Amino acid sequence: MGDTPSADKPLTDRLLRSWSRCRRRAWLDRHGDQGKRVYTAHRTLQLDDQQRSFVALLPHKPGHGLAACERGEVGVVGLRLRGRTAEGYSIEAHPVLLQRQPGRSRWGDYIYRPVLARQGRRLTREHRLQLALAARLLALFQDAPVKDGLALAGAGRYLEKETVALGESLQRQLDEALRKLASDLERTDPPPLASDRRKCSLCSWRGVCNAEARRVGHLSEVSGIGAKRREMLLELGIDGLNALADADPHLLAEQLQRFGEQHGAVAAPLVAQARAQRDGQAQALADSFALPELRHAPGVLLYDIESDPDARDDFLHGFVCLPRDPDGRWALYRASYHPLLMLQEHGEGRCWQRIKRFLNRFEGWPVLHYGETESLALCKMAQRQAVSDEDRQALRCRLVDVHARLRTHWRLPLNSYGLKTVADWLGFSWSQAGVDGARALLWWRQWRGTGPQDRGHVQALRWIFTYNRDDGLATWAVAAWMLEADSRSQPRAGGSQKALGRAMETSTSLSPACSVSASSA
Repeated sequence: MGDTPSADKPLTDRLLRSWSRCRRRAWLDRHGDQGKRVYTAHRTLQLDDQQRSFVALLPHKPGHGLAACERGEVGVVGLRLRGRTAEGYSIEAHPVLLQRQPGRSRWGDYIYRPVLARQGRRLTREHRLQLALAARLLALFQDAPVKDGLALAGAGRYLEKETVALGESLQRQLDEALRKLASDLERTDPPPLASDRRKCSLCSWRGVCNAEARRVGHLSEVSGIGAKRREMLLELGIDGLNALADADPHLLAEQLQRFGEQHGAVAAPLVAQARAQRDGQAQALADSFALPELRHAPGVLLYDIESDPDARDDFLHGFVCLPRDPDGRWALYRASYHPLLMLQEHGEGRCWQRIKRFLNRFEGWPVLHYGETESLALCKMAQRQAVSDEDRQALRCRLVDVHARLRTHWRLPLNSYGLKTVADWLGFSWSQAGVDGARALLWWRQWRGTGPQDRGHVQALRWIFTYNRDDGLATWAVAAWMLEADSRSQPRAGGSQKALGRAMETSTSLSPACSVSASSA
């Protein structure tokens, strides 16, 4: 049962940050079973960005605590600020950094203002409330008002600085947010699941909430339903997966058209998807071959990119080379992995030449990837490198998006058509448990350091290569399942379980069969 916030359980800036993102998350932070939290690399990446931003902002290492404030240090960390709201709730903030500014405080002719580092393209309500809470308590601490805060983004010469006004309007918003936070924490049960659960994958409570979503048949569990579409369905009285599966698609289409014709057009696919998930059955959507390019191909290249989106850096182009034996069988025992590491200091022209030489070694081999990221990145790189229209068209013809083919040819009993969800359903296992793109990016930043003279341990690269290789092999697990259907003259849902069984046998044999070509790294 939730406890009433009191002096020994203050409303903290961390709880406020969680609440700004998700009311349920804040409640779980206070009352949830901490043993059920799972690690997420996203928070570690945020802290890494924060550290780099602060290093770029300050001329030297910040001071620590009250003594640093008394000395008038340019930057101060390690302060815990306390106070109370007008309603009597205890509040507490741990500002990540204070920056000295001109003014008059209890210590002399200077004051401090709160600083935070943000991710994303814009300042959010979460950031403003964090600065507002720190400013309120800091004003009491230094006996001087705090009129603005500082938000940083990026690092080095790309460091963006945005001054944030902390006026009365924002303070009123803070009061309202704190009242609502306190009310939510006093609940005996957690608040409902978020309407838009797309960002739940970044949360340490995702396991708990995913289990609850499956238990209640939350509409967000149906692939293709986001927050807005869920609100429409709820307004029509469809409150869960089972209700959607039982709906008449024609009637639902008429009802959804009042929100716009485009919504009426998706009624039948949504009902069919809900039924597939309820019944646990895959359904074939087309009689044509899903991967006709592979019928007579001498082999395939499985392609996956690892990127640092903030730096716009596609730092690894990984290829699994999977040849075919003379008898037409795919030679899994001869599969090999070729990681092409691309360092920004080498320049894009050199990177392109390496990729071009590698692709030319396997002329006539289709290049399979999962999702549009790889295709867009490679084609844009070719365009920037002034590759002829004819050669770019030839490159596009070699690229095969397994995800797009899967969505066109199959309806799966899954809440997501992402690679990890689909490959896991097929029985594929990644070599490293709990690893995702965020963890790989964290390893990359740890290895990259600040430049060639500050490289990390080579083991971080090995972990990235293993993860990247496994993504390529997972792509093949999905392709192999569709090829099994392609091998029959008319693929139908009735044969999907047989194909699934064979694909599972294939996918589980991939990892030990795939060697790494060290020379390519």
